[in-house]
Parts: sequence; structure tokens; C-alpha cells
Amino acid sequence: MALSRPAYRDIICRANRKRTMIPAPLQNIFDRLVVAWHERALALKAVSFALVGVVNTAIDFSVFWTTATYLHWPLVPANVLAWLVAVTCSYVMNSFITFGPESGRVLRWRDYTSFAASGVAGMVSSTAILFALSYLLPVLFAKLVSILASFVVNFSLSHFVVFRVRQPDSDAS
Repeated sequence: MALSRPAYRDIICRANRKRTMIPAPLQNIFDRLVVAWHERALALKAVSFALVGVVNTAIDFSVFWTTATYLHWPLVPANVLAWLVAVTCSYVMNSFITFGPESGRVLRWRDYTSFAASGVAGMVSSTAILFALSYLLPVLFAKLVSILASFVVNFSLSHFVVFRVRQPDSDAS
């Protein structure tokens, strides 16, 4: 039985108050965070997506550095392999953590290819913005703006396209 949001919030808040002796102002903040986490608010998803991105940056760099430095691969194949491993890890982590309720915590080839395509779209937008802004700003600032733009593109495509909430088929009755 699905509960309405106010009823859901009320149940969570009452349950948390019974178990803790936190002062009321802090309890209110805690209750709001718990409800937001359970409702998977957009801002929390963005933070989770960013944290997964930090982990994937480390994975990308590690795979690239290992293949280029220790296996003596050329830069382009090393970079492509690093990107593929990082995108795969990112898809898995986002499917289970950031967009778990939307994906049902199930991995699907179709979602994976959409996720990888959104990564390519983010890279293209990042490169275009970096190139354009490099004529107007110092390259470091242009790069920072391009990273932010890439994040917005990747998160938006992941949230609204790859991991969108799907309505059940009305034909399957």
C-alpha cells in the first residue's frame, strides 16, 4: 500500500523521534534529511552523482596510469580503456546508489548504452565549451566551467533519460 508523501513524512518523523533524544531543532533537520533521502530529492541525487563521479575519476586515472606507464600502451588506447572501465563502474554505482529506486537496482544493456552515450554527450559539450571559453578566459577557468557544464549535461541526461521513472505498461494486465 503506497502512502501519500505527508503520511510518509509523518511516519518517518515519528519513528525517528521515538528512537532518539536529539534536541527539537536538530531533530527537525534530521527528519527533513531522512525524508529527503527516502524521497531521493534532486539535490541529493546530484550530490550522490558527483561523489560517484569523484570515485570514477580515480578509477579512470588509475587505469590510464597503469596501462600507459606500466603496460606501455599508447596514450589513446590507454585513455579509451580507462574511459570504458570508468563509465562501466559509474553506470553500476549510479544504478545501485544514485538512481537505485528508478533502476530497480537492475543492470540493463539498454540503460548502459544510453548511459555511455550520455557520457559522450557530456564530453562533447565539455570540449566545445572549453574550446570556446579558452579564447575569453584563462584555460584553467575555461576548464572549470567546462567541467561544470559536463556535470549538468551528464546528470540531466542520467536523471531524465537513462534512469527516468518508467510507468508500468497498461497492456500488461
